[in-house]
Amino acid sequence: MHLVQLLLPLYDNAGQRFDETPFAAVRQELTHRFGGVTAYMRSPATGLWKKDTGAVDRDEVVTVEVMVEQLDRDWWRGYCRQLAGSFRQKSLVARAIPIETL
Repeated sequence: MHLVQLLLPLYDNAGQRFDETPFAAVRQELTHRFGGVTAYMRSPATGLWKKDTGAVDRDEVVTVEVMVEQLDRDWWRGYCRQLAGSFRQKSLVARAIPIETL
């Protein structure tokens, strides 16, 4: 089993906050496809990273996650490309972590 996590930005690159629509679409798609989803919408995380220029960039993200029996990497890569377009990003962070439920 794997836990798949998507880090979704709260703001576009122009600093405009996304409305609820794209987040609701993600929750609906993942619930429909995998039978459930957990979205941590009320506790955004702040991400910082250093650019090639040395400047530090910042983003606020929320985490959306699902547990899957089988990890279909091709589907997730395609879905992440689709989400990057929806959220007007070059790319999004997605990670899959092997888990054991207790």
